[in-house]
Amino acid sequence: MSSLLIFDCDGVLVDSEPLANQVLHGHIRELGIEVSLEESTRTFTGLSMGACVGLIEEMLGGNVPDNFVSRLRIHTARVFADGLRPVTGIETILPGVDGPLCVASSGSHAKIRLSLKLTGLHRWFPDDAIFSAEDVQRGKPAPDLFLHAAEAMGVTPSQCTVVEDSVPGVTAARAAGMRVFGYAERTPSRSLEAAGATVFSRMEELAGLLGY
Repeated sequence: MSSLLIFDCDGVLVDSEPLANQVLHGHIRELGIEVSLEESTRTFTGLSMGACVGLIEEMLGGNVPDNFVSRLRIHTARVFADGLRPVTGIETILPGVDGPLCVASSGSHAKIRLSLKLTGLHRWFPDDAIFSAEDVQRGKPAPDLFLHAAEAMGVTPSQCTVVEDSVPGVTAARAAGMRVFGYAERTPSRSLEAAGATVFSRMEELAGLLGY
């Protein structure tokens, strides 16, 4: 099999992070936690829902309400339905990929599938090429999700290239022994580079990095 190209979803395939971060920030504020949108975005971007809840409970000094996650997911889905778009340039990249590709995201399977469907990107990613933090015990920055994706797709880690936009994602890919390109549209390039990524700032540049 040819080398595998693994895409993160949020911020790499779909321009979801500004929308999702605004929703999450609002729900955190409702709990009485005073935190800026910038700090919230910096803290939670790239993490699984379980990891986010763990950090929120540390900030809160107690458990979140039982319906916190369900309310957050419903609100996020409603906002996505109204305004989610593909990342600029990704629709010119995907048709040119020479080899297998998949998604490995910190989001739930439901969120990943919804995001891809709403943006029309689902045609490149069948169900058996979608991997979620729900599939493993430890989400990013642990390497488990990327290692799981590689095994399921029948390749070794050294045959994988990852496209990420968060420091936890880059850290996870490097820990998995994979080459990683860091998309620096919203994340500071120096942070991605320090984590071990080859950095690019326009999605159109990815074709050159991949050699096509």
